[in-house]
Amino acid sequence: MEDKILIIGIAGGTGSGKSTLTQRIVQQFGNAVTVIRHDDYYKAHDDLTYEERTKLNYDHPNAFDTELLMRHLQELRAGKAIHCPIYDYSVHNRSTDWQLIYPSSVIIVEGILIFEDRRLCEQMDIKIFVDTDADIRILRRIRRDVQERARSLDSVITQYLETVKPMHEQFVEPSKKNADIIVPEGGHNSVAMEMIVNRIEKHIYNH
Repeated sequence: MEDKILIIGIAGGTGSGKSTLTQRIVQQFGNAVTVIRHDDYYKAHDDLTYEERTKLNYDHPNAFDTELLMRHLQELRAGKAIHCPIYDYSVHNRSTDWQLIYPSSVIIVEGILIFEDRRLCEQMDIKIFVDTDADIRILRRIRRDVQERARSLDSVITQYLETVKPMHEQFVEPSKKNADIIVPEGGHNSVAMEMIVNRIEKHIYNH
């Protein structure tokens, strides 16, 4: 079963366009592609109050249960279904619900810090880093967090300056060196998109 599953990592800073690239791949291949988001593997903090959870650093590698993600990828590659956690941004905590995910021909792992851990990188067949200007990324993050996650403008800016930006410089940007492909502007880069689609088509056709 192992050689029948292609695992693709898509990393990049917040607001870089990872999700747009992922969505375009899913639109192209439908059920042949399964998406797993590193964000859903944020550690549960049932022991903390809501106020305490809002003050955690969610952009540090230690915020994630990466060990569980690695184990789940191994199980999927072996042809087994997994119980993937679901993260609830509105309460800054892992939901009590989970989603059952079955292995598919192509599995995309998306997240800002997935290339920071060498062991996680070793689980991936193709590693794509989406590289986008910092000004564009912060504007996209503000729009997303205010419109989709019910955050205040002040809280988004404070979080960006206190944790997102310094963690990007310390962990995300250096992890770029672990990528196989660096794609400026993500899903809006038609040349890179065509190359990625062709690679996935070849895999699906052969298996």
